[in-house]
Amino acid sequence: MTMFGRARAEMASKMTRSRQAMTPAGWRGTRAPLWRRDPLRRPPWRGGLPAPYVLPAGFAALLAVGTVAAALGGRLGATGVLIACAIVVGVLAAVAQPAAAVPLGIIGWLTVTGFSRPPYADLHLTGLVAERAAITLTVTALACAMAGATFRWSAGRATLEAVEKREQSGISRRRQVAGAVLAVAGLPLLTMLLTALGSHLNFTDELLIYLVAVVAVTVVGGFWPAVFAAVAACLLLNWYFTAPLHTLTIAEPRNLLALVLFVTVAVAVSSVVHLAARREADAARSSKETQSLLGLAQTVLGGADTPGDVLDHLTVSHGGRAELLERVGARWIKVAASGAEDAEGTVLRFEVRPDLALEVTGQAASATASLLAGYTAQAVAALDRARLRTQAAQAEALAEGDRMRTALLRAVSHDLRTPLASIKASVSSLRQTDVHWSPDDEAELLANIEQNADRLDALVGNLLDMGRIQAGSLEPFLRATAVDEVAPVALRGLDDADHMMIAVPDDLPLVRADPGLLERVFANLFSNALRHSPPGRHPLLRAREDGTRVVIDVVDHGTGVPAESKERIFEPFARLDARSSGVGLGLAVAKGFAEAMGGTIVAVDTPGGGLTMRITLPAAASGVRATLGADL
Repeated sequence: MTMFGRARAEMASKMTRSRQAMTPAGWRGTRAPLWRRDPLRRPPWRGGLPAPYVLPAGFAALLAVGTVAAALGGRLGATGVLIACAIVVGVLAAVAQPAAAVPLGIIGWLTVTGFSRPPYADLHLTGLVAERAAITLTVTALACAMAGATFRWSAGRATLEAVEKREQSGISRRRQVAGAVLAVAGLPLLTMLLTALGSHLNFTDELLIYLVAVVAVTVVGGFWPAVFAAVAACLLLNWYFTAPLHTLTIAEPRNLLALVLFVTVAVAVSSVVHLAARREADAARSSKETQSLLGLAQTVLGGADTPGDVLDHLTVSHGGRAELLERVGARWIKVAASGAEDAEGTVLRFEVRPDLALEVTGQAASATASLLAGYTAQAVAALDRARLRTQAAQAEALAEGDRMRTALLRAVSHDLRTPLASIKASVSSLRQTDVHWSPDDEAELLANIEQNADRLDALVGNLLDMGRIQAGSLEPFLRATAVDEVAPVALRGLDDADHMMIAVPDDLPLVRADPGLLERVFANLFSNALRHSPPGRHPLLRAREDGTRVVIDVVDHGTGVPAESKERIFEPFARLDARSSGVGLGLAVAKGFAEAMGGTIVAVDTPGGGLTMRITLPAAASGVRATLGADL
């Protein structure tokens, strides 16, 4: 495989790895235990069914068991009620979030103690039945909750998600505490008020008022304070407003059904309100993530697409510190970093490939795992793009070097060998002892040697100059320079130098240039103009002032250059056709030197036919010519 083939293959491999890094399934977020995969891809059953779904159904099922036991009039028995409640509690605890097992067990125990024997709905909190129910339901709830969590963990090992750094419920701790305080303080006050107004309200009105109170607790504190408020309201209704009063016994079966429906509806409404709050919080979080990623995309598309730029956007938007790490051998090396060095907090790591990872510390709550995964993707892609650009530049440099070497070999094979062969032939002729050369013949041979030596000197000089330009080692010494003093010096050693005409006004300002480089520019342009000018039409150098700059034209009246080739003639080793002579470096060197001095050089058509090389250089400060003249 050639060098360029290897470069192309390596760049293709890099692009493939970059695309793989952008695939969500490729994410691995790590904290002390490894977190893997994208949290947005987590199965809905990963942590168990949410309590807001399970508890309303569980409460309704348990109270339905109690209602059936009361309707059967003792034929179900205490053991049957206990078994039925244990089945309901065990099944729901196994499929629900572990936190739901506690209220399920408590409500199940209250159901067994209240409906195991007549009088029904009278809570028998002591005795053998209560003790057996407490032990059985506690063991059942805990065992089933642990079994369900273990099963879910085993089934979801391949999709462990990163834990978000905010409340998943959408309700802050402060609001939950406020809801609990409202329930603890508000329900007793409401009970006192309703007791005082007891003669004016019926049981249905009191149920609805307590339901409104439970909904208010839900709006403030979320689901769990609402569950507590619903259970407490049910007990308060039973104690204060259900005959016989001040007992937990329910005389009227329809009141029992009303209380069952009250708890079920209260918990169901609480679930709806809670889920709506969670959806609102999720929508707000998603909106913030979208805005952050949109800002990142605008930054990258705006040209700031280095890994450092991506990390800067992350720390500016979400605080903390971020570091892009690369594994080199057995060590992690920092590739880019942003943010405060002393950032505190949990260290999170997201790995996109075995050799690349993003490590973040102390980000705000808005920096969710999915958002950090997106930033990791962009940082890694930016790193790959930067390396691809470097490799492309290196490949281009190699290609340019190969092109120049090929052209140089072509030049050596023709432009260097031709004058060397002429010099060799002339010297060999002069050294022949069996041939008598006349003085005119000797002069002609010596002139041929001198002419070809000058050609070699100019060619080698251009090669060295182009090498300096390509290597970037050109450091011009700029000072006030007179054009009419440099131009005659540049004509020395050129063939037909006396044919070159120079027309420079006396009041032309000095130019700010390096005299040595300007001489080389003129020499190459003069040589080109003399070579292409027809007999009888001499080339011309003329100059004029143009504001703060000086314009110098080197005019010839040759065949000219097509418009599409005017830019190409300034490229190194460029030739317009196979019949062109010369190595093709003169104009490239002239352009490089002119630009190094802060000027420009372009090719324009000469009126009437031919080509004009137009040089534009900055004028020196006014008064410099007068000062120089006074010094002289």
